[in-house]
Amino acid sequence: MGRPYSLDLRERVVEAAATSSRRQAAARYGVGVATSIRWMAALTTTGTVAPRLQGRARRSKLDPHEAFLRGLIDEQADITLEEMRVRLRDEHDLAVGLGTLWSFLDARDLTYKKRQPTPPSRSGRT
Repeated sequence: MGRPYSLDLRERVVEAAATSSRRQAAARYGVGVATSIRWMAALTTTGTVAPRLQGRARRSKLDPHEAFLRGLIDEQADITLEEMRVRLRDEHDLAVGLGTLWSFLDARDLTYKKRQPTPPSRSGRT
């Protein structure tokens, strides 16, 4: 992702656009015409041309249900994702995908890899 223009450049473009046209200010400072127009609009509506935070907040629709999910895991240690999905849908009327549920649990270190029971190997560790 690219970085936002500096506040200094933004202020210079807005100042130049106030005395001349927005297109001339954009050409003078080497920014896009639409960018210059957007900065002037932001100045009139919000009073500032400071860049907004980039990216998005890392939120999940499962955040309010974290205690419920931890309770399910404490209640039954080998519960499957599909069983958790069914319980969420039945008890909280919340439909989620397996990937969403797995990502939520993985971010909180609540997942573990289940292994198939296999006979011990004579040649190496299993």
